Amino acid sequence: MTHRTDSQNTNEDITRRKQAESALIESEERFRQMAEMTGEWLWEQDPNGYYIYSSNAVKQILGFSQNQVIGKHYTAFLTAQDKETQQSYATSQRPFYALVNHYQHKNGQQILTESTGLPIIDAEGKLLKWRGVDRDITARMHFQNELIESEKRTRLIIESSMNAIVIMDSYGIITDWNHQAEEMFGWSRAEAIGQRLDELVIPARFRKAHRQGLHSFLQTGVALILNKQTEQVALRRDGTEFPVELSVSPLKLGNAYIFSGFIHDISGRKAAEQQIRQAHVNLAIAQNEIKIAQQIQATLSPSAPIKSDSFEVTGCCLTANKVGGDYFDYFYRNENQLELVIADVSGHSIGPALFMVETRSAIRAQTNLLATPSETLGVLNNFLFNDLDRSDYFITLFYLQVDIKKRQIRYANAGHPSPLLLNPSQKEFKQLDAEGLILGIRKNVIFEEKTTILMKGDLILFYTDGLIEAENADKEFFGLERVKAVFLQNVEESPQTIIDSLFAALRQFCQSTAFADDITLMVFKCG
Repeated sequence: MTHRTDSQNTNEDITRRKQAESALIESEERFRQMAEMTGEWLWEQDPNGYYIYSSNAVKQILGFSQNQVIGKHYTAFLTAQDKETQQSYATSQRPFYALVNHYQHKNGQQILTESTGLPIIDAEGKLLKWRGVDRDITARMHFQNELIESEKRTRLIIESSMNAIVIMDSYGIITDWNHQAEEMFGWSRAEAIGQRLDELVIPARFRKAHRQGLHSFLQTGVALILNKQTEQVALRRDGTEFPVELSVSPLKLGNAYIFSGFIHDISGRKAAEQQIRQAHVNLAIAQNEIKIAQQIQATLSPSAPIKSDSFEVTGCCLTANKVGGDYFDYFYRNENQLELVIADVSGHSIGPALFMVETRSAIRAQTNLLATPSETLGVLNNFLFNDLDRSDYFITLFYLQVDIKKRQIRYANAGHPSPLLLNPSQKEFKQLDAEGLILGIRKNVIFEEKTTILMKGDLILFYTDGLIEAENADKEFFGLERVKAVFLQNVEESPQTIIDSLFAALRQFCQSTAFADDITLMVFKCG
């Protein structure tokens, strides 16, 4: 009876063990089926790291069949780098989790897997085998790396931008702050992030409007300054305000918005614009002053020719600028004596024009004195010397007196181009030259004085150097010979016609109506 009972117990133990083994086999089979359905590679290795089992997923992951894997050491499929770093896992009895392996695919491509392995140890602590699973993460790691690179590129763009870039969330809190923003506003990135934007960079008087605008946009989706460039006033850390050009772009992420602000400091541009506006104001003032000076200068020149039975004289001045330094004049000292003056102050514009006025005033002040041309130049030189010496200007001047009854002329020259005396009948030119320094070189200069008798019909042409030194496109001077030729062709004409002909010939030669220097002509004709 006892023997039968022991036999029954033994049979029952065997039955239960077989059932347990069958259940375990069935469980492992279900696990392997489920794992293969998910594409995961199940494997088993002996204690030395050689594969003794591989699921079909290895074909999908590494391109090798089960038979090509079984019997191979696990390092046979690793890249050279991983072969060196993962040799220790073969002899270790510690489990590993989520270990990233770099495998060499059958086609040579590198495959990344996330590997987990558990050691199977018997009751005596002996390592029987390894059991594990590899999951292909190549695509995921590639995506993660691309995302990381994209974020790096984005950060690089943000940090290298010439503009300050500030990102704010829908609560008005700063979430990003680039290097240029640090430089512009004086707050570091660590200090700025997490702060309210309006309290950090917006002047107090504008903060309420900012908050109302943000609230209105979040409620209605409408805002006045979004997606456009506007000029605003910003606030630095030290409390100073400065002008900026701002563009803000909203971006909806889920149910919330972020706002990217691109800020450009336009302090320099505004300062330049102010300088330009001031320059325009100064120019307008200067132009008005020049216009007034031009009007005054025009009143100082003879307003009309002088004609009599004994003579005719007229003159004209073309200035390089609105006002010039050339000067001509003719006037009666008394009923029998006519004074003629032509002068050229170095340079042109306002400075020379002022000296021209001073020269005219000094000459006219001597009208009632019985002074000769040389005496007049001596007095004039000493009078103007200090002013000319301080300003680095000088004056050339020719002074001529006509004794109307005697037809006698008396003249002196202070370095001016010599006038041309033409006798129409003889068609010969004589230069009315006399020795004398230009005015303003030194004091107490002695000026040579000469006299000559005029014949009926004699003509005298007075001119400044702007006439003979005018250039055409080939850099050729108009020259004295052309002046003589035009003068001779018009010898029978009136003084005004002679002047008009000379200017017409000059414009034709230069192919221009504007000239680099002032040009003054004066013609005297003896009756």
